[in-house]
Amino acid sequence: MPSAEDAALLAEVAELRSRSEQLGQALESRAVIDQARGMVMVLAPCSSNRAWDLLVDVSQHCNIKLRDVAAALVATTKDRRLPEPIQRELRRALRRLHMADRR
Repeated sequence: MPSAEDAALLAEVAELRSRSEQLGQALESRAVIDQARGMVMVLAPCSSNRAWDLLVDVSQHCNIKLRDVAAALVATTKDRRLPEPIQRELRRALRRLHMADRR
């Protein structure tokens, strides 16, 4: 039977592994979001901050996580079709962006 000290060490190792996995996932998500942000900057054209806001807007209106919206947009570079709800909201968000620029 492991000692209390061994059990504490095992719990700490498990916690550190979990945090490490979470950080890895966050880094992966961030890279995809940054790629999608760049795509929006080219499509719109707009600043990085406005591209971020546009992606967040699409995410909120579709009720889809930002990283999933970004992944779907990036997947279009591999001949994947953008899901209809995201496509619709992206068009709306781009229209709102252009209308705001005209003012």
